[in-house]
Amino acid sequence: MRSLGVFGFALLFAPLAVVPMSSAAAQPAPAVRPAYRVPEADLLLPWAEQIRVREGWLRARHEMLLPMMRRHGIGMWVVVNEEFHDDPVVQYIAPPRPYTGNRDLFVFVDAGDEGLKKFAITGYTEETLTRFFDAPSDEPRPPAQALREIYGRYSPKTVGLGIRGRRGQTRALGYDAYRFIAETLGEEAEQTFVPAGELIEEYLDTRMPEEMPHYTTAVQVTEAIVKRALSNAVITPGRTTVGDVRNALYDMLWGAGVRTWFQPDLRVQRAGTDIATSRGFLAVAPEATVIEPGDVVHIDFGITYMGFDTDWQKMAYVLKAGETDAPAGLKRAMANSNTLQDALMLRHARPGLTAGAVFNATMAEMREKGIEAMIYSHPIGAQGHGLGTSIDFRSGLRSDTVGLSGRLRPGSYISIELNTATEVPEWNGKKVFVMFEDDAHLTAEGYRFFRPRQEQFYLIRSDAMVP
Repeated sequence: MRSLGVFGFALLFAPLAVVPMSSAAAQPAPAVRPAYRVPEADLLLPWAEQIRVREGWLRARHEMLLPMMRRHGIGMWVVVNEEFHDDPVVQYIAPPRPYTGNRDLFVFVDAGDEGLKKFAITGYTEETLTRFFDAPSDEPRPPAQALREIYGRYSPKTVGLGIRGRRGQTRALGYDAYRFIAETLGEEAEQTFVPAGELIEEYLDTRMPEEMPHYTTAVQVTEAIVKRALSNAVITPGRTTVGDVRNALYDMLWGAGVRTWFQPDLRVQRAGTDIATSRGFLAVAPEATVIEPGDVVHIDFGITYMGFDTDWQKMAYVLKAGETDAPAGLKRAMANSNTLQDALMLRHARPGLTAGAVFNATMAEMREKGIEAMIYSHPIGAQGHGLGTSIDFRSGLRSDTVGLSGRLRPGSYISIELNTATEVPEWNGKKVFVMFEDDAHLTAEGYRFFRPRQEQFYLIRSDAMVP
């Protein structure tokens, strides 16, 4: 089982055919069309090389950890990985390989003048771990004994744990694992237990320059898959359903050798029909919806690669007979969303500002311009809904005096997710939502996209057939 590895995730997408035993020999297996592979997928590294590169990053990350622990008052940080209940932090603090030792512990200690001490308490000796962690002893010992010895040797004033956090990454420690640590170290030590949430957030939200080319590649592959999905290569108007497009996205993931971290969604807007909404947002279209000429089609999609997630939303227009471009009203609607992007990314976002200040300034500009806008951007990188500072409609409720964790961190990645609603004359004044999501990174001059943004609708011809 250990050979599956963190990167064995693609097996989850392998097709599985169940054939009755009595008929298996008599019936030939159905022909399976190979999944389409976007050419950009050739830029992705083989899995063994991905592991090698990520282990190189791990050394640099460990060097950053001790100052972070001291900033957040953490004397000892304990991360517990349970078999079948992986802690989402583990692949970023330990080699990105499988951990199936029932309960594995990774312990980081501020040893004062001795610097950072790192221990992997696992059920078996692993050469990979010894390259990154100090051995608590020559031979593996029972986890409780090893943890007690480390705690007794360094007597940390605080023990940081994944408890009482605001997000899943910061509250991943389960009840039984907590009780194991508490009972192992004793009641007096339990009084030193503190949430490690702020440490985890800074650690996962801190990007290194050497990561950027690989994340850029991930975004490029994401873009290529979505462009093909919103084209006549996949969609035949009047015949193709939303479910067909979703299946094509899954197949292209399989063809590229990557996975997704959430279900791809499509939204369809159509003149002459009501616009379905859910919690104030444009609602996801039912899978049986047939895509027709004149429709505005939206995709929400992302991939997972090299321990990163991407998030991507783009828009297409299905040409009606005789049309060669989207109507002027739809173009203006898209231009409004581009204006919103410019305001948020270029004119108002700067390192050190609070999310609330950026949100309020951007929305004030939209009101001055008469643009109906929504912003719900979120950190991205190590996870799709990552840790860090979110610039969204909740940000305006936060004070400008919040701490560092509430401010924009230089170099951090964000998913610029937003929309505008614009009345379109060609649709009898009906409002059309143009919803965008693009991954970006923060510079001294504001956010910069990893890939050029969309400024024109992807066009789908109504007279084309699937090749």
